[in-house]
Amino acid sequence: MSAPIYDVETMWELLDRRAGATPDAPFLLDPDDRRLTFAETRSWVERVAAGFQGLGVGPLTPVSWQLPTRIETVVASLALARLGAVQNPIIHIYRDREVGFALRQTGARLFLVPGEWRGFDYAAMAARVGAPRVWVAYDRLPEGDPSTLPPPPTDGHEIRWIYFTSGTTSEPKGVQHTDQTLIAGGKGLAVALDMSPGDVGSVAFPFAHIGGPDYLITCLASGFPVLLMEAFVPGDTPELFARHGVTMGGGSTAFYTAFLTEQRKQPDRRVYPTLRLLSGGGAPKPPEVYFEVKRELGIPVAHGYGMTEVPMICQGSPLDTDDQLAHTEGAPVTGAEVRIVGDDGSTAPPGVEGEVRVRGPMVFKGYTDRALDAAAFDEEGFFRTGDLGHARPDGHVTLTGRLKDVIIRKGENVSAKEVEDLLYQHPQVGDVAVIGLPDRERGERVCAVVEVASGADAPTLDALTAYLKEAGLMVQKIPEQLVVVEQLPRNATMKVLKYQLRSQLQSAPWP
Repeated sequence: MSAPIYDVETMWELLDRRAGATPDAPFLLDPDDRRLTFAETRSWVERVAAGFQGLGVGPLTPVSWQLPTRIETVVASLALARLGAVQNPIIHIYRDREVGFALRQTGARLFLVPGEWRGFDYAAMAARVGAPRVWVAYDRLPEGDPSTLPPPPTDGHEIRWIYFTSGTTSEPKGVQHTDQTLIAGGKGLAVALDMSPGDVGSVAFPFAHIGGPDYLITCLASGFPVLLMEAFVPGDTPELFARHGVTMGGGSTAFYTAFLTEQRKQPDRRVYPTLRLLSGGGAPKPPEVYFEVKRELGIPVAHGYGMTEVPMICQGSPLDTDDQLAHTEGAPVTGAEVRIVGDDGSTAPPGVEGEVRVRGPMVFKGYTDRALDAAAFDEEGFFRTGDLGHARPDGHVTLTGRLKDVIIRKGENVSAKEVEDLLYQHPQVGDVAVIGLPDRERGERVCAVVEVASGADAPTLDALTAYLKEAGLMVQKIPEQLVVVEQLPRNATMKVLKYQLRSQLQSAPWP
């Protein structure tokens, strides 16, 4: 069995080393039963890199791409890495405003799009926003003679990746990464999950998300294959996972609950017999979700914590205890120095809430707008995540909310996550988001926005109030308002968009 590969400088070196170590092992899989080995992938990547070179791409040439999660996308990204280009992956749900901003800010010389995909014409949008050169790369990549390629890049510390955070009330922020920052994040995930070449992973979230290189690096470092899915269709996953022998699924909390829903359709048998682990991040995980998965699917959930600026901060491990996996986001990953900082700027002791700050090789290299950097880092170089949490005596970190997600009701701080975790356990609640809404009397009032559980009746505010009181929640934290929705608004990684809920509900009539 090949040992994990961590000591590399660049993304290309990681692929090259892996293809040399286990050339015939499977790497990229898809629902149509296409299958590439590591060596086949390396060979195709070199041909595509030569093809991109023929389109004018070379070291540090800025290239944007907005492509679905499929084999061609991974090959295109690795080919750009082979050339040392500056890549700007764009989530597929972004439209003219965000895409135009990204192309202008990066100065992209080439824009890769899927053409018309899932009812939207990306090539037409590219023309509207003035993309300089467009290549429809859904199922056709440019190819050339690899012998014409220059030597591969050797400096993993050059900025070669720009990801944009979604703008809600302002322009998106360009987050600058290097091969080394991304490799450090991927190494953290790989070490924590301890995957082996006998495993089979799966990616149903957008590969253009910062989680894309995290997962890719984990596959290359540990030497296991990955099933790539353009769209997450829960009903398709039992057959797909069984056919490909998928051992690790996930993406985020919404994916975990989708797998539970499929299992509950056939409670008399294991719907996912090959799965041994769920893993993901990007959104809070109520402890009850962990216990439901463990009880009904028979496997653990190793949840993690990261963000665009820091791909991996903490990560649960299948070697952790049930208590650690259910109630924390895991321990800081290899190389991450995590500090919990109180209101007075001092390091908070275990169990005391404060802002989560992080320093280490996986932290980004600043924003494209350098004016934003001063507020993003403290005087010791720790990145201010804006998340609230506490460290436990065992070193694991529990998130309790966002600084901007704390509801201040009559001067009392209310953690939205605390209320959400309790409400999620109510049998009539399928999913829930707790937000603060402007209130003349209270400053902010607590509002619970609820998706109804499958097969259940909609809960009433009185019923939820009685439930929370019985659970011991202080009266000041109990929601004054209940809104029942068919579906909570989510982004491409299934994270609930609370700012949309606030915008929709803050001016709505309320008694």
